[in-house]
Amino acid sequence: MKIKENLSLIKSRIPESVVLVAVSKTKSNKLIMEAYNSGHRVFGENKVQEMVLKWETLPKDIEWHMIGHLQTNKAKYIAPFVSLIHGVDSSKLLIEINKRAKKSDRIQPVLLQLHIADEESKFGLSYEEANELLALSKTEELSHITIKGFMGMSTNTEDQSQVEKEFKGLNDFYKSKKLEYPEIEILSMGMSGDYELAIANGSNMVRIGSTLFGARNY
Repeated sequence: MKIKENLSLIKSRIPESVVLVAVSKTKSNKLIMEAYNSGHRVFGENKVQEMVLKWETLPKDIEWHMIGHLQTNKAKYIAPFVSLIHGVDSSKLLIEINKRAKKSDRIQPVLLQLHIADEESKFGLSYEEANELLALSKTEELSHITIKGFMGMSTNTEDQSQVEKEFKGLNDFYKSKKLEYPEIEILSMGMSGDYELAIANGSNMVRIGSTLFGARNY
């Protein structure tokens, strides 16, 4: 496994302004440390229990991103340390994250997950619902969260024009909201199969796993 070489290759293909989230779900501490020892610090997990175990045992300067669907009852476990929660898709979850962040005396950065794909199975908000949550985040009761931007996952299809249309739609929304909410600065789109197209359409954060670590372990 040439993680160092894979990392160099990926970083040579993305602009310096784009944050690479190394998707380390199901990967061993040993593999994560190979990337860490090559200078990488930002890792993404999709299971709360796995992320907590890794946080407890790995170096404390790692920036952990929750990239999976976060259940409301699990928010408390990652509240003390998680750097960014990518998949906020309901007011209920936003309120719970705020409650847990308050208990941990933190301001928790989050991204709203938009449903941009032509697939029912994917989670996410409509643009209208996202507007409602942005307005809600400005209320006094949500003083311990900050919405830093948006995340979206494209349709799993060979049709590049469809994927591009989905990315472009989210980028247009992101650009319009940036004018209204100056704290918005992150657009998280693109994974191993489509990150270059995502970057071409405005993404400044990509989530890459298999291209870096090899095929996923189930």
